[in-house]
Amino acid sequence: MTVTDLPDVPDIARMRRETGRRLRASMARDGADALVLLGNSNVSYATGVSWPLGDSGLSHVDRPVAVILADDPVPHLFMPYREGAGPGPELPDGYLHDPVYLEYDEGVELFARELAGLVPPGAVIAVDEITGAMRRGSRRLFPHGPADASRIVPAAKAVKTPDEVACMRRALRITEEAMADVERALAPGVRQVDLSGRFVRRAFQLGATANLLDPIWQVMPPSRAEGVWTSHGDLALPLLTTERELVRGDVLWIDVSISWGGYCSDFGRTWLVGQDPSPRQRAQYRRWTEVVDAVRDVTRAGATGADLTKAAVEAHGDGTRPWVRHFYLGHGLGVDAAEMPFVGTDLGDQFDQSVVLEPGNILVLEPVIWEDGTGGYRAEEVMLITDDGYLPLTDYPYTPYGD
Repeated sequence: MTVTDLPDVPDIARMRRETGRRLRASMARDGADALVLLGNSNVSYATGVSWPLGDSGLSHVDRPVAVILADDPVPHLFMPYREGAGPGPELPDGYLHDPVYLEYDEGVELFARELAGLVPPGAVIAVDEITGAMRRGSRRLFPHGPADASRIVPAAKAVKTPDEVACMRRALRITEEAMADVERALAPGVRQVDLSGRFVRRAFQLGATANLLDPIWQVMPPSRAEGVWTSHGDLALPLLTTERELVRGDVLWIDVSISWGGYCSDFGRTWLVGQDPSPRQRAQYRRWTEVVDAVRDVTRAGATGADLTKAAVEAHGDGTRPWVRHFYLGHGLGVDAAEMPFVGTDLGDQFDQSVVLEPGNILVLEPVIWEDGTGGYRAEEVMLITDDGYLPLTDYPYTPYGD
């Protein structure tokens, strides 16, 4: 994939055809004749439908379910929502079904009858999630036992089509424009929840389909010892937003994510409330840029996750990993706010060596520079892996630390 491949406006119909082909090719590699998908992002990827999210607790109950057949390019969708869904497919008659509620035995009974009418006898059916009620009714749903879809969908999602990237660029632009509005309102006395309200309102005014993450405006402690206790001894992140009023000198680690058309943004920066950074804080930012630049220098198709982690550690200079222990140096982005490829996880060096970047991967770098007494520095950079390197998709300044 090259820069010239990327459209300014995504062709949704073309994107759905291409992602559908990728998904069915992944099914064929794993020997699956049908997929049953419950995960919200998996359903969105497989069908093209997106919907507004309100109470995240309902995403496991009142949720769409998709059935994908290996020999049929059109997905079956069991959809509880009819209004408010984002740009999605016009499904032919017989493919859009009434909702099924797979948390309940009655819903499983209904779905088993529907599934038997769609999937031929003896078919291998792979599923991404199994509820308690599905487990109780497993023999009805999956007469030959369910196969595991945990590799099928991520393998298809990992390489993005040009239209998928165009959707993400739209989501990123919405996020950055909304964040600029929030940054202008940042001042002592403003509450964290006020920032959240301002961000979400502006994002939806600009066309966001869903707010995927309770916005994080975490006030970082001056030292680890003054922060929240953690089992691993590293920094606690993220902590929930509260009604806390910000005060002059607060160091905020920020993390937000919205979606447009089912595809996510990711935004991370460090802001300082009501004053300029100290020389030590500016030095931390410069060290962060050195880590990011070192990782970028080795980022290209064919590089491994281990190549990236090695570059980051060497640039950090003290032999330690410049990221939070329970997270990662980088992660993918798409219909999920964090998806494959993952780089620098607690799965270790052997896993990082197995991660090989491909053209069309999206990688979000999020190193952390910490020094007691400063509040630390963290930001996120979104990149598209291309044939000859990478294309930055992030376009937001680093104020007040840098340009």
